[in-house]
Amino acid sequence: MRTVPMYLSLAMLSILHATTTAFVPPTSFLTKTTTTPTTSSFQMSKDADMTPEEREIAVEKALKAMTAFSNKYIANTSTKYCSDLSIPAVVIKGLAEHKVTLGAPLCPCRYYSDKEKEAKDGFWNCPCVPMRERHECHCMLFLTEDNDFVGDATVRLLFF
Repeated sequence: MRTVPMYLSLAMLSILHATTTAFVPPTSFLTKTTTTPTTSSFQMSKDADMTPEEREIAVEKALKAMTAFSNKYIANTSTKYCSDLSIPAVVIKGLAEHKVTLGAPLCPCRYYSDKEKEAKDGFWNCPCVPMRERHECHCMLFLTEDNDFVGDATVRLLFF
């Protein structure tokens, strides 16, 4: 069994750290959208009006849903999780966070200048177009048999 390169593990851990904060900073989830060429408005994220307790419950529910989706997806597509199970755990956590904040499971492993626009576009919503068309998951959530980091086919993730 191969290990995941250290740079990748650290990158995934930074995603986990960035998505597990218990509070919603008042300005970090504001995105600027233009309504006309001369006027603009700000839209809050989907979870902006939730209390921390409500948000935690929503994230937990989304985490269970994304875990169930991921388990079903690997069964239906003959893909597998990474041998280092911290990778799919962090990616699924990021997908769940985006499902709560954006309303869609936007890939957490990419940078977006406008996350809401990307979520509406759907190209990078999991499973993303590259995964559906070419079985290429840059998050290393769904791996094909020929990938050096592929894990055991019988593993299914569980979150409680």
